[in-house]
Amino acid sequence: MSGEESSRPLAPALESQERPWGYWQVLAIGQGFKVKRMVLKAGHRMSLQKHQHRHEHWFVFGGEAQVTCEQACFHLAERETTTIPAGATHRIENRGTDPLIIIEIQIGDCCEEEDIVRLEDDYAR
Repeated sequence: MSGEESSRPLAPALESQERPWGYWQVLAIGQGFKVKRMVLKAGHRMSLQKHQHRHEHWFVFGGEAQVTCEQACFHLAERETTTIPAGATHRIENRGTDPLIIIEIQIGDCCEEEDIVRLEDDYAR
């Protein structure tokens, strides 16, 4: 799958938000879970953050990710996954030249944006 094709938005999304690093779309939502498709632009990263009320599963659908989870830093290639436990400090970044596409499954009591505690942010949010 080419980076161009895999970065196109899916339709219809339940909700979509542009961010300085790219965008996300909510694909499914239910009691205690939310599924998002996130697209990170080349050379961008999300804030260093943690969540108190949810854990996350990340599946790399396209591109390659550099992941920080607590003190560990590791690489995820296309079709690889990882789990971020609730309370863990984490970040995902795209050091590549193609868009990074992640399917994120959030599971927990609060799957809303107010559960984000930003520790470092390149975009001063």
